[in-house]
Amino acid sequence: MSYRKKLIEVALPLDEINAQSSREKSIRHGHPSTLHLWWSRKPLATCRAVLFASLVDDPSEPDAPPELLDRMDELPTPEPLPVGWDDMAADERRRQRLFAFIRELVKWENSSDERVLSTARRLILAATDGNPPPALDPFCGGGSIPLEAQRLGLEAHGSDLNPVAVMITKALIELPPKFAGEPPVNPQSRKTADLSAWRGAQGLAEDVRHYGAWMRERAKERIGHLYPTGPDGETVIAWLWARTVRCPNPACGATMPLASKFWLSKKTNKKVWVEPVVVEGDDTPDGRPGVRFVVKTGTTDAGASKLIDAGTGFMKDNGKKVKATFRCVVCDGAPVKGDYIDAEANNGRMGQMPLAIVAEGHRGRSYYPFDEKQATVALDESNSFLDESGMRKNVPDEPARGTFASNAQGRIYGFKTFGDYFTPRQLVALGTFSGLVGEARDLIRKDALASGLPEERAAAYADAVATYLAFAVDRLADGSSALASWSQQRDTFRNTFARQALPMVWDFAEANVFSSSGGNFNANVGWIVNCVELSPTSSTGEVHQQDATTTLNNSYRPIISTDPPYYDNIGYADLSDFFYVWLRRSLGGVYPEVFGTMLVPKSAELVATPYRFDGSRQKAREFFESGLGAAFARMRERANPDYPVTIYYAFKQAESEKPSANGGVGGEDHGVLAVASTGWETMLTGLMEAGFQITGTWPMRTERSARSVAIGTNALASSVVMVCRPRPVDAPVASRRDFQNALRRELPGALSVMMRENIAPVDLAQATIGPGMAIYSRYSSVLENDGTPLNVRTALQLINQQLDAVLAEQDGDLDGESRFCVAWYEQFGVGEGDYGLAETLSKAKNTSLRGLAQSGVLAQRGGKVRLLGREELPEAWDPATDKHINAWETAQHLVKAVMAGENNAAAIVRKLGSDRAEEARQLAYRLYQICDRKKRPEEAFAYNALSQSWERVMEISRREEDGALF
Repeated sequence: MSYRKKLIEVALPLDEINAQSSREKSIRHGHPSTLHLWWSRKPLATCRAVLFASLVDDPSEPDAPPELLDRMDELPTPEPLPVGWDDMAADERRRQRLFAFIRELVKWENSSDERVLSTARRLILAATDGNPPPALDPFCGGGSIPLEAQRLGLEAHGSDLNPVAVMITKALIELPPKFAGEPPVNPQSRKTADLSAWRGAQGLAEDVRHYGAWMRERAKERIGHLYPTGPDGETVIAWLWARTVRCPNPACGATMPLASKFWLSKKTNKKVWVEPVVVEGDDTPDGRPGVRFVVKTGTTDAGASKLIDAGTGFMKDNGKKVKATFRCVVCDGAPVKGDYIDAEANNGRMGQMPLAIVAEGHRGRSYYPFDEKQATVALDESNSFLDESGMRKNVPDEPARGTFASNAQGRIYGFKTFGDYFTPRQLVALGTFSGLVGEARDLIRKDALASGLPEERAAAYADAVATYLAFAVDRLADGSSALASWSQQRDTFRNTFARQALPMVWDFAEANVFSSSGGNFNANVGWIVNCVELSPTSSTGEVHQQDATTTLNNSYRPIISTDPPYYDNIGYADLSDFFYVWLRRSLGGVYPEVFGTMLVPKSAELVATPYRFDGSRQKAREFFESGLGAAFARMRERANPDYPVTIYYAFKQAESEKPSANGGVGGEDHGVLAVASTGWETMLTGLMEAGFQITGTWPMRTERSARSVAIGTNALASSVVMVCRPRPVDAPVASRRDFQNALRRELPGALSVMMRENIAPVDLAQATIGPGMAIYSRYSSVLENDGTPLNVRTALQLINQQLDAVLAEQDGDLDGESRFCVAWYEQFGVGEGDYGLAETLSKAKNTSLRGLAQSGVLAQRGGKVRLLGREELPEAWDPATDKHINAWETAQHLVKAVMAGENNAAAIVRKLGSDRAEEARQLAYRLYQICDRKKRPEEAFAYNALSQSWERVMEISRREEDGALF
């Protein structure tokens, strides 16, 4: 091995990296995610930590630069001191100092703290002999990785095939440094501000604010009349609509609303809903019965609430709504199903019906029915304005079929072009603001010249400000489409992309772009300004539109860190078309090389999407595997050999398989859960075939536990970061037996380190892939007994089989009572089993049922035996006085205490002592693994919670123990 190991190849403080990455999801003001929507954006905390730890040597390296070690010694001492600090070797103390520093580095509050960042840069300079490499992300997406490289002082490079991704990353890393420290050019700021006081990108941000306000005023002058006020002159902030089709009942034929609910507001003490009223044919334009809505307030009884919850959506007997199935409120006939609705929409016969308006008054928000003026302005006058003003050319008429392909039934509901996603008034507003981007650009250039900038720089500056203004139009489109909705719980808008798809919205909300509430243009400009103000400007950045499978950026020997596409998870090109059509209208003349195609390029996008291959999953997979392999091969050629390549993989789900005795698929229920998804296999195979070996994997938990899919579950929320090095050309060949023997020798030690670093049980299987694949990938090939190559999928199964074996072997270190409990729990959980079976098992484990009952963990009755559930354990349990204590009982009490509060668990730990407490924590890994395999999610969640809380529990325990000494 001719390279120096970096910190990321030895150890990381995952606890705080994961905590800060999860926390970052709820941070808004100034965060780059608010600049422009992008899907599956990597948290800045994770990217910053991964890059820093990939550049800085591990302190144990014998050839680590002396200056670097000196700078490590200058770092503050960790607080609180790690256990055993006084007896630690010098390299371990330095590692712990680095850990403490990384815990500060990854905090959002420190992302613009020059004291923390300059320390990071000094450490990097010392580790790189004063010559840090440029950083390259060839799949830059939302720009998180190159942005954090730039923040750490590296020359940042990014590329992507997707033009929207290119523009986002350009706005993050390329534009702010170009104009760092320059004052704004708008006349108002130049008259009133100290022109020498502008730092970083503040001047650029101020001009975005100023010209954004100018655009709003010009737009209001032109189209403000399309946004009438409420009944008492209040500002209307939202118009609420329901889609409609003609009732298929020949005896009815009414225009029926498709409303998924009738609630407008469900806030406490502010219940508001609409009630449908049938209108006879004499009072409707087409002579057929119709519906109008009356706004109601107050409380409702249970029956009425059920109807309001249902809207016109058809309800099954079990209370679950049938997808895209509605009933006509006029004739109350048979359910109207999705096939009919889709056909009506695709034949141009889907309309919209007013539900209510929301106005902002002196006493808060009020709900009113539509009057004729509101409806006429929204539809007829807006359509007329589109036609008469010549704005029809700004309507995006590009085909939209691919974007709506996320619909489960493949229905498109009439959304055939991107213009169909918007109401007439929304098209007028977006077309107006999009056109004003060009007018603002001309004005900015004029003002820049007047401020003294030379011609070429003035033009470049105008282009930069116009880029951010175009992003404000994109943000407006996200909040102002006919797929945006109204949140009854929060009385506010829910944007179009509430998730990574464009699902159908039956009752939608239309925002007032000139209000001061959600969805308005000024607010969207404000989000962008906050982001630009905090942009790092200490080093340069460069972004190109490139296909990573055919070419990489020309940066010299870069450190490569990237987040490649995840097999078939997200169709970025299809989704980003929604924004591309507006960006192209706003910026096509500024960046003709980026916006040279009608829509985002699809054919070369690296994603395994069968519909692009006539429905063939095999062809889609072959395309993805070939392209990913080519991209990895180029990275191996270009990467700087002194630093590892880091690859992110967003783990989606495991394909559960049970290995047989020989490691293949099959076998008994006690087999191992194999983490071997198609995406994992493809990613790892591509790395192996490109000549990489994996030297580590780190599970980075990047999602909030409160997200909808995680509440009450044990859902995995990890991006696995793979650390890779080029495999030596003279790497040996190994047999299957050689590989298995190496796993048996090396995996226990690796697992011990991971547990000591408090890897969560839910992440253990993924983390184990690191040391396991490090063994597999250090060979040029691993051969089966018949001489054929042992593939990645089988290797993953063998790694997980060995993980199971290592955890099971730990049972032998337990006391007899705990060994019985683990074995019984594996078979029966907390359910009952036969007394005779329990008696036989107890003798095998060198214990007795009588002793187990006395210890308070077992109940027996009527020839049946069961383990006591945690809720049955005594509340006042005191380990200091319990004379019949065992590891099982200790683990259960600790889990119960953690679920009630970390302080409770800390009190138990103080009385247990560190050895018994650690034994219980280790047992939790084994019990989690059993629950995961046996499909007991609630129990698995509990054992995972103990591990997740452990550092905090120990900190509280130590603090209170120290306090007790005084």
